[in-house]
Amino acid sequence: MQAINAIEIRNLSKNFGEKQAVVGLNMSVPMGAIYGFIGENGSGKSTTEKMICGLLRPSGGQIKLFGKDYTDADVRAKIGVLIESPGCFPNCTVWENMMLQAANLSVPNAEREVVEALKTVRMEGAASNKYKNCSLGMKQRIGIAMALLGNPNLLVLDEPINGLDADGMRIMREVLTEITKTRACTVLVSSHILGELEKIATHYGIIRGGRMLREMTAAELEADCRTYIALQAKEQQRAKALLSCRYARVEEDEKGYIRVYDAKKPEELVTYLYENGVLISEIKTDKIGLEEYYIDLMNGKEGR
Repeated sequence: MQAINAIEIRNLSKNFGEKQAVVGLNMSVPMGAIYGFIGENGSGKSTTEKMICGLLRPSGGQIKLFGKDYTDADVRAKIGVLIESPGCFPNCTVWENMMLQAANLSVPNAEREVVEALKTVRMEGAASNKYKNCSLGMKQRIGIAMALLGNPNLLVLDEPINGLDADGMRIMREVLTEITKTRACTVLVSSHILGELEKIATHYGIIRGGRMLREMTAAELEADCRTYIALQAKEQQRAKALLSCRYARVEEDEKGYIRVYDAKKPEELVTYLYENGVLISEIKTDKIGLEEYYIDLMNGKEGR
């Protein structure tokens, strides 16, 4: 029997007048996943998330959540959402804003739930702070805490780590990982900070022009990422010119390393350059990460 996914989308489309924002999109998010939703600005990420949450009506296609139509009342009660920024009263405290949201959702045992939600997002010590005095990272975590009220089975988060400092991003990673482990919750999260997303995501969906280009697990990404040999030489530009004559893809990265993508072993590069009078000062084997994989995919350089 096929497992039921937290999100199952088939042939989804959304038009704004003559503009097609989402075109025949298919998407599968397994239960318990942290699904990284990736795409450039205007690719259709936020539009898709808003349709999943019922904030926009699709022009066509089907959205199922936990095996039921996304408009089902029971299913709607299982979703927590943070799109853009949390709607909070700036002069109220964090606690007051949380209690207002709990009342809005008719959450039973509201005080206990608010305490648990604030604890989950590492904000229990800031409950008495006025919202307007909170940092950006704190405000994002307050938004997630609000989305957790009612114990949802699915969280939809739009760019929750953008604009955060390094410590804020670390805390956010820990929070999202903990949510999936301790609350049996699936997380759909979009972000432009792919290096951070790569540290927590179990699944990925890459969208472009409103169409899904690729879906994969973290293990499939790892297997599909190109391996390359990086080196630095005494005569860097001469080394690059020589290697370019022999190998199809040779590039210099931002750290000053020459990358060779289609060599089999470092030894063959050392021997080849030595025979041509160029000495290597450093050489290593490495793999591209999610960000470079995404750029390669956008530029048609996918694969190993």
